[in-house]
Amino acid sequence: MSEILFKDLKIEHLVKKSLKHSYISLKPSADSFNILLKTPKVSQRFIENLLLEKEPWIRKQILKLQSKKQLSATLEDEILLFGEIYSIDSEEATPLREKLQKIGIENRVKIAKSYDIFYKKRAKEFISARIEYFADLMNLSYSELKFRKMKSRWGSCSSKRVITFNSELIKVSKELIDYVVVHELAHLTHMNHSKEFHALVNLFIDDSKAIRKELKSIYLENGIK
Repeated sequence: MSEILFKDLKIEHLVKKSLKHSYISLKPSADSFNILLKTPKVSQRFIENLLLEKEPWIRKQILKLQSKKQLSATLEDEILLFGEIYSIDSEEATPLREKLQKIGIENRVKIAKSYDIFYKKRAKEFISARIEYFADLMNLSYSELKFRKMKSRWGSCSSKRVITFNSELIKVSKELIDYVVVHELAHLTHMNHSKEFHALVNLFIDDSKAIRKELKSIYLENGIK
């Protein structure tokens, strides 16, 4: 195993004579990610050309790994809001920090629950304002707004016009949050994902297709969609 320096990237290179083709893979590590290149015995020029050809794909995979990493924060030390990690000592984390100071560090269950309560409260505050803004803009009305932590989706809209948002949504960027808000409001008119539905979303969200793909990639490993 040797190491290749390609621009700003460090790539582990494994030569296996039994291989007929070359393979590149990326895996998350404790503090970053590892790039592994497997090849049969080839020339340096072949490797350079291969990396140049595959660079766009490699960069795209790196962005996906970084996005997934941003959806986690260290309990007791950090919070995650709008795609940014803040220290527990920051102003943004004041309500949570004050609550954690009353909880013993050995009580992991209560600490995790405190984080969930904090995120749900922030989600209610921010997303409620955004849905009011877009509901007025789109000339649509809903019957009820709910927030809860969900494992399988960012939001939902029922036939009774009840819109529910995943409280974990507060962890992604404001641009992505706005997309989910408009997406669920659009279901008040179209209870499906038809062309008409996407056309309505596109009226209020620029580059909605790319945003939709980003949202899917962020929580792909957890089944969120």
